[in-house]
Amino acid sequence: MSQSLMQEYIEEAEKALLHTYNRYQIVLDKGEGIHLYDIEGKKYLDFVSGIGVFALGYHNTAYNDALKEQIENVIHTSNYFYNVPAIEAAKKIKKISGMDRVFFTNSGAEAVEGAIKAARKYAFLRDGNADHEIIAMEHSFHGRTMGALSVTGNPKYREAFEPMIGNIKFAYMNDFDSVKNLVTEKTCAVIFETVQGEGGIYPATGEFMEQVKNLCEEKDILLILDEIQCGMGRTGTMYTWQKYGVKPDIMVTAKALGGGFPVGAFLMTEHVAAHSLTSGDHGTTYGGNPLAASAINKVLDLFEENHIIENVNSVSPYLEEKLEELKEKYDFIKERRGIGLLQGLECTKPVGDIIGRALEKGLILINAGTHVIRFVPPLIITKGDIDEMISILESSLYGEES
Repeated sequence: MSQSLMQEYIEEAEKALLHTYNRYQIVLDKGEGIHLYDIEGKKYLDFVSGIGVFALGYHNTAYNDALKEQIENVIHTSNYFYNVPAIEAAKKIKKISGMDRVFFTNSGAEAVEGAIKAARKYAFLRDGNADHEIIAMEHSFHGRTMGALSVTGNPKYREAFEPMIGNIKFAYMNDFDSVKNLVTEKTCAVIFETVQGEGGIYPATGEFMEQVKNLCEEKDILLILDEIQCGMGRTGTMYTWQKYGVKPDIMVTAKALGGGFPVGAFLMTEHVAAHSLTSGDHGTTYGGNPLAASAINKVLDLFEENHIIENVNSVSPYLEEKLEELKEKYDFIKERRGIGLLQGLECTKPVGDIIGRALEKGLILINAGTHVIRFVPPLIITKGDIDEMISILESSLYGEES
């Protein structure tokens, strides 16, 4: 009966929802800690965390209570008014990021849209022209909206929706010459993920970041860093660029920022804020509403109270060690890449079947491209959780036909 109920729900979803996702064939019902449960009660070890969203794990009582309390007060007011949770959230995110001005959005893609607009307005005020260029990276991913898609370096995502916004050029991550060779007097910004996520888990090197930053300063070009997936403590510092001391002019953040509630933000230095977006240039109905801001506030409080970044730095070397052991043991595992609790295993064969077998055995994983298994667990995991994951993964590497 329960199996047919699961299938009934899936069939109803396929009739009602637009088919833009190839979903796993399970219906999830609840979560607890680092585990998810489907409507049949089957338990899954979650190494996806809602694609890097549930940093604090599921059913965190303190987080849930904070949102319930805010719901009892007020959920939404619009940005025609101030609200205390948003003011507090802005103050906290400025502190952890070292940036100066904040604009709250509802998603990462929206944050990227705002960053692009800010960069183009900055250049427009500088020289009065409206034909400026942005340099993005091949194999990047910044979101599905038209602006974010325009700077996403993967033609398969863009081609059906051309024309994109214009004047976008693509360089290569960690190839400084490829960036420098694209710079013209029209260049207003360089944008890249500090760690490319969807593109296969490729971290930027410190040298590349420093070179690009120096070039940007020399040419009065804005450096935009996308920390949507790799930020919020996932790589062992609150934001990955902080490892290298290469501060962006504009930064985008989302995913774990809301701990499960849909929030994002773009942040900028005081200099950029004073010379870019002004009243009427940008807006959002829901961004920074009291409920969303209360989620941010509680997440940032819990990061500190529960020593989340310390845990990342404690357990991530163990995860790297265990993934390296798998790489050495199996010839088809080509490379391990990543920083902290954002890791990838590149294989010489497509990984979809491996991920499918792991799911059947109670482990949730996702890919990052056809040949890379991506690991983005909640930041509260333990070494014991890593051992369990490795055990299930290893048992899933080959099917019965092998």
